[in-house]
Amino acid sequence: MTMIVKIVFGLAGLGVMVFVHELGHFIAAKLMGIEVETFSIGWGKKLFSFRKKETEYCLSLFPLGGYCKMKGDEAMKDAWENGSRDISAAKGSFYGASPWRRIVVAVAGPVMNFVFAICAFSLVWFIGFSYNTFSNRIILESDYAPSAAGRIFPAAQGGLKTGDYITAIDSEPVLTYRDLQDAVALKPEKSLKIEYTRDGIKNTTNVTPLLDKETGAGKIGVYAWVEPLIGAVAKDSAASIAGLAEGDRILSVNGRDLPHTRLFYAILQESPAQTLSLVCDRNGQTFQTRYVPRVNAEGRPDIGFSFKSIEYSSRETGVLGSLSEGVSETFETLTLTVKSLGLLFRGIDLSQAVSGPLRITYFVGEVAAQGFSRNFKSGVTSILNFLSLLSVALFFMNLLPIPALDGGLILLFLIEGLRGRALAPRFIYRYQFVGIFFILLLIILSTMSDVFYFFRK
Repeated sequence: MTMIVKIVFGLAGLGVMVFVHELGHFIAAKLMGIEVETFSIGWGKKLFSFRKKETEYCLSLFPLGGYCKMKGDEAMKDAWENGSRDISAAKGSFYGASPWRRIVVAVAGPVMNFVFAICAFSLVWFIGFSYNTFSNRIILESDYAPSAAGRIFPAAQGGLKTGDYITAIDSEPVLTYRDLQDAVALKPEKSLKIEYTRDGIKNTTNVTPLLDKETGAGKIGVYAWVEPLIGAVAKDSAASIAGLAEGDRILSVNGRDLPHTRLFYAILQESPAQTLSLVCDRNGQTFQTRYVPRVNAEGRPDIGFSFKSIEYSSRETGVLGSLSEGVSETFETLTLTVKSLGLLFRGIDLSQAVSGPLRITYFVGEVAAQGFSRNFKSGVTSILNFLSLLSVALFFMNLLPIPALDGGLILLFLIEGLRGRALAPRFIYRYQFVGIFFILLLIILSTMSDVFYFFRK
């Protein structure tokens, strides 16, 4: 799909999250007796609107998210500008409500994002999903990565070897390489008990993953063992010209036996754009062909085909089972989000590990586009899954006691409720100004990081 389509998908996805957030504030305001003057789907010029009681409902030009304008939203600013010691507390206005009611309204936006995540995760489980991965057999990175020469990674330190099968980590079964990735990524610098088999014999060892400074994830220094079985072959590619087809197994390259694909890439790196002699097996018949890989615009080999992966499908769960999985996955994601925030203070590369608005929009669009390119079901589950992850992050970040965020407002209203009288408008305005400055600075830095990311890409 084109970049424009990806951007549209991305903006639409982010718009849904913002709309859900504002809908939470809207519903809570109504329940707390606070008048909502305007509730808009989208921003900018109003295309269509109607009024019901005190609220104007709008459809605006840019259908990305929306906003909820409550009565008295400007009261704090007006009080500061006029030098007043009190904020106008007209009946039905935001500041006319008790601080406890205002806390409910402020909390409702993030909570609605959390509820959305539960619903979306549950729907993904109910629809069913599949993913591609590889077996639980490993290759040591130090054996096949030139850049890793001389380095001893945790896997090697723990006595693991290329060809071993990882069967469990901390007593949790490992059936696929994805299971291995998930277990290791979440526990950098924490000792893991790894169970593995070698030549049919079961063994155990302890491995402590390194903290990858670029991603913030744990890393033990292994690749997936991928059988050299050809998957899809691109039309008019070097592989197609060489006569390769889906299902072919590459037995050797330039006379060297090929047990796995990592060796194929290593040979390719040794002689890029050079003619390779391949011996392959097709339905039990051996044949030989000459293969000349192309080089893309970035100077990297374009092999023109993919290697086959293993497709795993989710189990059937039913309505209640799907809801249970949705709740469980939402809380697991929240736990991961909290842990990820802690990693930001452990020296990771923020330009790599932290995404700004541009990169998030791109990722949402990329995930949706890739999913829909396979089939409609995959597209729907992919985007729902990704939006669920972002919704949980939005829930958590918005509740942090940072000025200008919902968490900052909750802190102000909590102090007001405990002390029994309103805070001075001047204090509130300066408090909010600090938050706005902080958020603008964060947006600028993250956007610059995004720009550098796309230049590198």
